[in-house]
Amino acid sequence: MDLGLSGKRALVLAASSGLGRATALELAREGATVALCSRELARAQEAANEITSETGATVHAFEADVADAASLEALFEQAVAALGGLDVLVNNAGGPPPGNFQDVAESGWDRAYQLTLMSVVHSVQHALPHLKASGGGSILTLASSSVQQPIPNLLLSNVFRPAIRALSKHLAVELAPDGIRVNVLSPGRVLTPRIEQLDAANAEKSGRSLQEVRDATIAQIPMGRLGEPAEFGRVAAFLSSPAASYVTGEHLLVDGGLIRGL
Repeated sequence: MDLGLSGKRALVLAASSGLGRATALELAREGATVALCSRELARAQEAANEITSETGATVHAFEADVADAASLEALFEQAVAALGGLDVLVNNAGGPPPGNFQDVAESGWDRAYQLTLMSVVHSVQHALPHLKASGGGSILTLASSSVQQPIPNLLLSNVFRPAIRALSKHLAVELAPDGIRVNVLSPGRVLTPRIEQLDAANAEKSGRSLQEVRDATIAQIPMGRLGEPAEFGRVAAFLSSPAASYVTGEHLLVDGGLIRGL
């Protein structure tokens, strides 16, 4: 199936590894020109080089901290100039640290707010003029299954991820006349460095082994395994593409059936 991404210009935030990188790879594989960023330029460049080597696509690398408003502003100026415009924005950020209510300091709330919610707000603000100039496009935000069901020991994610969904639902209505689609895509348990970090934290907190934590997680997944980043990336590429031209305001899970709520 041709997703219609050939020649499209995409910016993927926080894409040196994990789900961001998987999304950038699939967009490039489908023919998009991609810009990606990381807090460390060397890591961003390494990811860009690997994606170019695998796909033959043009991939630009930039350094940016998505939790910092000034850094994001500079990123958009540089990335849009390199791309020659913008058709696709993929919002992404590393998840806030684990912890329950009594574990989180005041500074942790402030950092999670900037990282998880305001990074999306600021990115959309910067992207809108360019998407409108392109005649429309796609905004996709990568989130978490905590949008729909709270995850133990992840208070900050449980609080701020649903706000992303609410923001996107509003934007889908407001921006539809401009031809801009807005969706949210959330993973369940997809094997990324973030999942490895969370499993290690849960193992330490509960006094179980890492394997015991992993086995308990897999037992809850109807498909009986963790997801692969490429499986998530392919869905992200579809939602970002003209092939999903009548899909907006939606939240989709790639979770192997983990979340059972209606």
